[in-house]
Amino acid sequence: MVGGAVASASAGALGTKLDAAAGAPQAAPAVNANLTPPTVQVRGGRLRGLREGRTTSFLGIRYAEAERFGAPRPVKPWEGVVSAQAWGPVCPAPAQTSVSGDELVFPHRYWIPNEHCQYLNVWTQDLAPATRKPVMVWMHGGGFTNGASMESYAYDGRSLSEFGDVVVVSLNHRLNILGTLDLSAYGAEYANSRYTGTQDLVAALEWVRDNIEAFGGDPNNVTIFGQSGGGGKVVSMMHAPAARGLYHRVIAQSGGNNAYRTSDPAVSIRQQQAIAAHTLRNLNLTGSQIDRLKQIPYTELIEQGTAALVSAAKEVGVPRLGWSVIADDQYIMREFTDYAHGVPLMAGAVFAEFGGTLTTGDQKNGWSAQDVDTRLATRFGNRKDEIVAEFKQAFPHMKVQDALYFSATSRPGVKNLLGRKLERGTTPVYNYLFTWEYPINGGITAFHCAELAFCFHALGVPQNQLATGGGPEAMALQDHVAGAWVNFAKTGNPSQRGLEWKPYTAVDPQAMIFDTTSRSYALRDDTLVSLITAPAQS
Repeated sequence: MVGGAVASASAGALGTKLDAAAGAPQAAPAVNANLTPPTVQVRGGRLRGLREGRTTSFLGIRYAEAERFGAPRPVKPWEGVVSAQAWGPVCPAPAQTSVSGDELVFPHRYWIPNEHCQYLNVWTQDLAPATRKPVMVWMHGGGFTNGASMESYAYDGRSLSEFGDVVVVSLNHRLNILGTLDLSAYGAEYANSRYTGTQDLVAALEWVRDNIEAFGGDPNNVTIFGQSGGGGKVVSMMHAPAARGLYHRVIAQSGGNNAYRTSDPAVSIRQQQAIAAHTLRNLNLTGSQIDRLKQIPYTELIEQGTAALVSAAKEVGVPRLGWSVIADDQYIMREFTDYAHGVPLMAGAVFAEFGGTLTTGDQKNGWSAQDVDTRLATRFGNRKDEIVAEFKQAFPHMKVQDALYFSATSRPGVKNLLGRKLERGTTPVYNYLFTWEYPINGGITAFHCAELAFCFHALGVPQNQLATGGGPEAMALQDHVAGAWVNFAKTGNPSQRGLEWKPYTAVDPQAMIFDTTSRSYALRDDTLVSLITAPAQS
């Protein structure tokens, strides 16, 4: 039998060789889809991209150029074809010396820094201009201090483009001292230096307006969305006259409730100019030597600028100063611009933000009933019973111990933003709260950034599967979250089949609760918020 088996195998092998020798058809070798990569014509010249499965990607497209502290300018036209097949450089940021506390659940990737960082990325399903697909422009988080368009594995434009059949754009821009330093006291050349980073955002949107049709996008249907500092950026566009007509819907995630309305432009400018004065002093420069500031290496510039934030705050008598975008009623208005009243807005937050089990390490799902009662009493004192009753009313799907982690301080800000928009708004506003618990380390309450992999429909990215588990519950939830984002971008209404999302009003404060079972209902949590945030009683 053994000999027969060997004989058969040999005969089969010999037959294969004979067939080949006889000229039988052979399987064609696989051809790389990018042997002849896609190209596209934009205003500056021609770009070469990549085919990635169903998606066509163009990475690292230069949308503007600028000198340090100068306004962005259109890119000079070029000859030939420029490669757009790798990420562009990111804005330099203060040195990071420790691993982020959310690295497990929100994994990062870091890239080459260069202060000439005006680059964007485009993902599309169809390059035909006539398709005119909705465009979704992502503005990353990190405050106005750090961050980048590709910093998180959750920022996956390819996944969102494929899921929603939309054109997705993400961008880098100047941050920190490069994007906000107010040198206006030192000459007309620097009159707008405090807005160079914001001007980059506007320049990127202008590039989208002028070029996105070449990628199959509709320049008249552009949604800007951002989270944390990115939420602040997209809302700031509603305060910017220069951004008129460059976007048509706004999604602000865990950010955007600015204090522009109550700010005093003269005070804000004085504070920003103090930062500049202290920076010059730290660098041993005088006002007459201001141009030398352009030549200082970035590492020295940011080191002395960061020190200036502390000393300038003491001088002007405030607890702290940062790299902030202020309202001066010139480039950024204290109130929403008139055109913004007709722009639909969606805004929300996540359940725990910075105060959940990711931070505390609590194993709250393993507590006994006695443990729960003791911890609630310790935290809330004689308000415990009332808080528990209000929490159960507001969040019937959650465990009572989750009240310990509710980000009560974030909800008023979201509602304030929505309320300001409703004052003169002519379009609906929508509110959400993401409450889903990550199934890792005993259960991690929804943390700052928890919704991002879901709204990008990016749970298929391997780095995002570790903490989310990648199970059917998570996959179904990402369909609902990303589906809402896409539908809002398409029509201004985030409702989807089987999941109606009602607009938010002061009388009927509807919120979409994203969880294992998602639903929209009137989230009346004002009393709960007041009880949780009330000063502790001795």
